[in-house]
Amino acid sequence: MRKFFAIFSALLIFSFVLAGCGENPIPKTKQIGMIRHMNASEEEFNNFAKKVSETFSLQLSSYDPIFYDNLNALLMALDSGNVSVISTYDCVARYLVAQNPKYEILVNDTLEFIDAFCFAMRESDAALKGDVDNFIEEIKADGTLDKLTKTYILGTEKNPSPVEIPHIDGADTIKVAMTGDLPPLDLVLADGQAAGFNTALIAEMSKRLKKNIQIVHVESGARASALSSGRVDLIFWAIIPISDIIPGDSDKPKGTMLSSPYYRGRIVHVALKK
Repeated sequence: MRKFFAIFSALLIFSFVLAGCGENPIPKTKQIGMIRHMNASEEEFNNFAKKVSETFSLQLSSYDPIFYDNLNALLMALDSGNVSVISTYDCVARYLVAQNPKYEILVNDTLEFIDAFCFAMRESDAALKGDVDNFIEEIKADGTLDKLTKTYILGTEKNPSPVEIPHIDGADTIKVAMTGDLPPLDLVLADGQAAGFNTALIAEMSKRLKKNIQIVHVESGARASALSSGRVDLIFWAIIPISDIIPGDSDKPKGTMLSSPYYRGRIVHVALKK
């Protein structure tokens, strides 16, 4: 049922957004590229599309969301015409357009959907969740989170310099999965170094928790398996839909728990310029 509500909401996005209006309206399209969800497969997504279409008499079954494990594959699909638009977040869209003027953000005035971003960890790591939640509340209260957001997300769409993560002799190590698939929120530079908001936030976490942080690069499609297998202790980003009809844990895999949110992103669409 949880997946039903999450997928139904996403399908509503397709229905309303594809009918959106604006200077560059979203075209009626059959292929929409998306970064792979943590808790819903493409097959499940498409099966629910048919059920929702039949149940609510919505013409949604022809709209085909296509999942990709990483941003490079998603952009290649857009460039080659395998998808007509990609669904992402407003900060990511601004970054992509700033990096490459062949892209444009498509306008939708009809409906707005927002996701909150959290860390994800295993249910067995309750102490770690407590530490991370306390850290997030501290940086919210003292203004540090707002400062990092303005500097690394709202203040620029260009590549920032890598942020140095401190090393604390003798301290425990937390392994954090980063993807690079949501720049500048989660950014990995061409040389493989994590940079920008993600590393700035992690560096601040290291200092305040007095823990060493080891960054582990994983594709978005491998986030859940990296966590469940013990390869990492934290996933840098997982989402909570902000909606009256979608349960907050709709994209939370079994055996995981989510931290307090640290950022909210509005869903938009990006296409190649005509």
